[in-house]
Amino acid sequence: MSTVFVFIGSIGGWEWLIIGLFILIFFGAGKIPEFARGLGKGIREFKDAMKDVKKEVDAPEKEVNKLEDGK
Repeated sequence: MSTVFVFIGSIGGWEWLIIGLFILIFFGAGKIPEFARGLGKGIREFKDAMKDVKKEVDAPEKEVNKLEDGK
């Protein structure tokens, strides 16, 4: 697994340029903004879900703290 990260770390500017040109040619200029919007929506939904889970996890702690403070 660490070899994958070593490979990603070794990609330079020219390699990114070639990858970008390949994506532009393969998908076309019209599909890239749609892909970016979809990716942004997915990230936003993931963050919202993480916030909801955090609230659910923190809620019992707050309830316990309220009960302890009331004693």
